[in-house]
Amino acid sequence: MKRCIFLLLIFFATSVQAAYIRINQLGYLPAGIKVAVWGSLTDATLQSFELLDSASGKVVFKAAAGKAFGSYGPFKQSYRLDFSSFKTPGTYQLRTGNISSPYFRIARNVYQGSADFCLRYLRQQRCGFNPFLKDSCHTFDGYTLYGPMPDSTHINAIGGWHDASDYLQYSTTSANTAYHLLAAYRDFPKVFGDQHDANGLPGKNSTADVLDEARWGLDWLLRMHPQDDWLFNQIADDRDHKGMRIPGLDPFYGRGFERPVYFCSGEPQVQGVKYNKMNKSTGVASTAGKFSSAFSLAYSLFQKNDPVYASQLLKRANTAYSLGVKKPGVQQTASVLSPYIYAEDNWTDDMELAAAQLFAVTKKQAFLKEGQAYAAKETVTPWLGKDTASHYQWYPFINIGHYELAKHSKGTAKQQLVQYYRTGVERVWEKAKENAFYRGVPFIWCSNNLTTSFAIQCYWYQQLSGDASFAALAQANFDWLFGCNPWGTSMVYGLPANGDTPVDPHSAFTHLKNYPIDGGLVDGPVYGTIYNSLIGIRLADPDEYAAFQSSLVVYHDDYGDYSTNEPTMDGTASLIYLLALKENEGN
Repeated sequence: MKRCIFLLLIFFATSVQAAYIRINQLGYLPAGIKVAVWGSLTDATLQSFELLDSASGKVVFKAAAGKAFGSYGPFKQSYRLDFSSFKTPGTYQLRTGNISSPYFRIARNVYQGSADFCLRYLRQQRCGFNPFLKDSCHTFDGYTLYGPMPDSTHINAIGGWHDASDYLQYSTTSANTAYHLLAAYRDFPKVFGDQHDANGLPGKNSTADVLDEARWGLDWLLRMHPQDDWLFNQIADDRDHKGMRIPGLDPFYGRGFERPVYFCSGEPQVQGVKYNKMNKSTGVASTAGKFSSAFSLAYSLFQKNDPVYASQLLKRANTAYSLGVKKPGVQQTASVLSPYIYAEDNWTDDMELAAAQLFAVTKKQAFLKEGQAYAAKETVTPWLGKDTASHYQWYPFINIGHYELAKHSKGTAKQQLVQYYRTGVERVWEKAKENAFYRGVPFIWCSNNLTTSFAIQCYWYQQLSGDASFAALAQANFDWLFGCNPWGTSMVYGLPANGDTPVDPHSAFTHLKNYPIDGGLVDGPVYGTIYNSLIGIRLADPDEYAAFQSSLVVYHDDYGDYSTNEPTMDGTASLIYLLALKENEGN
């Protein structure tokens, strides 16, 4: 009934309004950049706007609308409404004529607790023991494929996280998830609390929940790299997609309830049997580098309180790095039923980050030199400034190694790394500055993940250089995720609590059981051309955002749309870093 009423209200709202004011529903920092976007479904123009106090209804700020940016997506005309100079905390509403925005807050604590909130999604995605369900799943994993051992050899690969509200598990996304959680704690420890134990159940354990979560992933990654020359890339494959279900027993793989564990062979593996394809794997460094950097960073954070565990992490950081050196290239994922995989094409960025982290903990100059050599091989992440890319082609979505190397570099070496970042940001800015949303990130699969990562790169560039030229661009990407977009919706389930957020994501938890998947960042909008070409998409309900869809880009809050409304663990982990950064900025 709630969803029916919601759809009805949205229908009437979109059927009568000609213009809309899109805001960041989480709110704005008093000293921060504060911009909303006005968009009209007609060719109307705008002269000025007002800011109203919610309690008194009085106008407290008024300004000219400024430049007309023209059409974008569903809007025929658009403006950026900049009220950054207004700094008084409170609750407000923007107004232009008879069009008003939702209420929002200006306060130093508008982002407080948001990073911890998103950890709820990762706890819910745990494999092995799942604290949300208070039950265990996938305890038979798994049997090996493509390895030096006989196929179907059993190894213990229990644990980790389910990847994207389905139940596949990938080493690359898991290592990237663990890395972002660890980096968030390292850089902003004061924003995280301790309300859960190591198993994810309520109860303090004198360890920040974000570290508990990272360790859950690290323990699994250690099982996926159990000895010096063994490295595994994924558990299960797209046979997992045979139907929505709560995690448990998956008899889809021909060996009872065991699931396949794919070895990092460095050679092509299956990519859709009926398509007669093999993936384009050329080596193992893309996976090995991610393992190594996560383990090294974890070593630095755990060595004081758990030196035995930390020693194990450092050992595996070194062995993973060695595997990457011996077998340069990419290890793409495998699929059986469909052609869709994580088609990663770059690996030097992963080895650069691994070398940077190993230098940070060992101070061995060889690692610094090797990291700098890797950095020169991919100076700018290739998707930056482009209109399209294959799914996870350039992953992670920014070059984290540049930031970590720059912190340990001086003079020309540091300036060069900072310039790499600036060049990438400038390429996106050249596209973004032409539209009111400052949108320069391509609408490919997981565009929200790219948006989050790009915002982080903008902030890292500013931190390293002291140059705030792109601060408005960074803020616009952050605002986009929480409602300053054509649909006026947050892209995070349940955040903010009383806002317009996803209610019908592509998730068995919500679809079958109405369980909330609090904190999950959904994939995000895609080009209309991508949406219309995908296999098996079918909307289950009328589209409440129909008025805001366009040939350029679409987003659907519908469980049938796996391309725009499926939450992902690695995107959520990146967002946890970004939210921690913003909360720390408020502090």
